[in-house]
Amino acid sequence: MTESSSEHADKRASGLKLAITGKGGVGKTTLAGLLARLYAQEGYRVLAIDADPDANLASAVGFAPAEAARIAPISGMADLIEERTGARPGSQAPIFRLNPRVDDIPDRFSAVHEGVKLLVMGTVKKGGSGCVCPENVLLRQLVSHLLLGRQEVVILDMEAGIEHLGRATAQAVDALIVVVEPGRRSLQTAEQIRTLAADIHIPRVFVVGSKVQGAEDEAFVREGLPDTEVLGFVSLNPEIAEADRRGVSPFDLAPRSVAEARSIRDRLMLALDGTSGTLAAGSQ
Repeated sequence: MTESSSEHADKRASGLKLAITGKGGVGKTTLAGLLARLYAQEGYRVLAIDADPDANLASAVGFAPAEAARIAPISGMADLIEERTGARPGSQAPIFRLNPRVDDIPDRFSAVHEGVKLLVMGTVKKGGSGCVCPENVLLRQLVSHLLLGRQEVVILDMEAGIEHLGRATAQAVDALIVVVEPGRRSLQTAEQIRTLAADIHIPRVFVVGSKVQGAEDEAFVREGLPDTEVLGFVSLNPEIAEADRRGVSPFDLAPRSVAEARSIRDRLMLALDGTSGTLAAGSQ
């Protein structure tokens, strides 16, 4: 572990909780995988949560394709959902438990690669604020436990939104990182996410630029989102595409991207110093 990383760890007293989101295809899962591997390499206990219906975090972390295929999403475990809530998904049960037990799920149903424990959530159904069903209840209770009850580095890879977060859990998120590419639609999505984050009082929102090809792209992102702190940039890198073709993590094949992610991580930790975001001895 580097000296600066040790200093950050000494200053922090509980697990770090990061949520990463952005428009589809911008590279948010690549960033989530790189950060997860970085923290794990430095000795932290890391729990990576794939909360995107288009689940690809396993490959970004470095699971072999066959291993990744064996990781079942929690939302599809009908027997587990029925056991914990008292209602089977799709059963139209009029009554079921709203506070099911979830504390054992991360350790029972996760897979581990290079020190990163991965849990795949599956889809949270969207039916408006009145949509209540057993699988949604279980997933939301699980997210609450992950953010409020786990003493480790938790990295939540989400789709373009914050559907997995509610007001009760939002303030447990030390940082919401919105990944953008240098394009107008991506920046518009980032602004929408920032507005939603403010509505539920997520305390710190940051931006990371992805797939940039030079200073002009970096300036476009900074100027397009002047009210949000930019942590750094991940360059457009053919080695990331090559890692995908080989079925390995960019962490193992794209050293420039790893260095950029490390710089982003270091700036994030500096930005969080003095806030509630913390890393404990128990996180290592």
